[in-house]
Amino acid sequence: MPVKAIQIKEFGGPEALEHTELPDPEPGDGEVLVRVARSGINFGDTHVTRNDYLAKQELPLIPGGEVSGTTPDGRRVAALLMNGGYAEQVAVPEAALVPIPDQVDDDQAAALLLQGLTAWSILNVSARLDQGETVVVEAAGGGTGSLAVQLAKRAGAGRVIALASSEEKRKLAIELGADAAVDSRADDLREEILAANDGEMVNVVLEMSGGDAFEATLRTLAPFGRLVAFGIASREENKVATGHLLRNSRAVIGFWLVHLFSRPDVLRRGIEEILGAAAGGELRAVIGGVYPLSETRSAHEEIVARRTQGKLLLDPTR
Repeated sequence: MPVKAIQIKEFGGPEALEHTELPDPEPGDGEVLVRVARSGINFGDTHVTRNDYLAKQELPLIPGGEVSGTTPDGRRVAALLMNGGYAEQVAVPEAALVPIPDQVDDDQAAALLLQGLTAWSILNVSARLDQGETVVVEAAGGGTGSLAVQLAKRAGAGRVIALASSEEKRKLAIELGADAAVDSRADDLREEILAANDGEMVNVVLEMSGGDAFEATLRTLAPFGRLVAFGIASREENKVATGHLLRNSRAVIGFWLVHLFSRPDVLRRGIEEILGAAAGGELRAVIGGVYPLSETRSAHEEIVARRTQGKLLLDPTR
């Protein structure tokens, strides 16, 4: 029987997302059919719909890079996908299935995997955060940022400075453990960040906006500081002069989660730590909204307009 799904036949904005019915997915060799309980929505999905993300897409496609759900034999699992998550069912390689601890519900499982791994990997693999260092987290009220605030404190950051565009999001970041919160739309963002750090330069920046925000946060780095770029939300790419890096002993590092799959030992360690922390009540994803598949366009409109906080999810069972 057909399954409900969101399909893209032409690239574009939220209007390109079509709520439709498609034939049941057929698992191939080594694959398992997962009945989806929750699908995660990520800002990167808005790039996928426009085909301006890091990996080029082919039409037609079903977006969605993470799900939680159940297998035919009753196992509760989560999985990371290249695409296909915005649907009632999806075929997933058995090797990609992650068991969900009993203490972690479907919302948390779908919300933690992709963005939790992103935050964990940036801090531990790319930035190699040391005890006592100061960390600046952009978009701290969003899915990845809200987890990064918690994980940075958990990893031993001496001070976490959250950047967010609204008072509500800054308040959330403080509640999650940030030591200070700065308006990301401040006229002089560099000076505001330094003021929040008692006039001192910072050690690590998690940067996902590009454009002016990239330039401002780069110039807050102390010698041997690291800026990790993990997104270009503004769609404005930046160029960095090697002379600037040399004069200031600063590093700019790119991060794309796809490359973590070539290091399965690190991937496994990250997943175990994230889900273990969630099961123990030490890490929580902030759920900003759960939408039925029929309202996927609305969810994308909200996230593009920066009117959301935390993680947005789809509930294909509604």
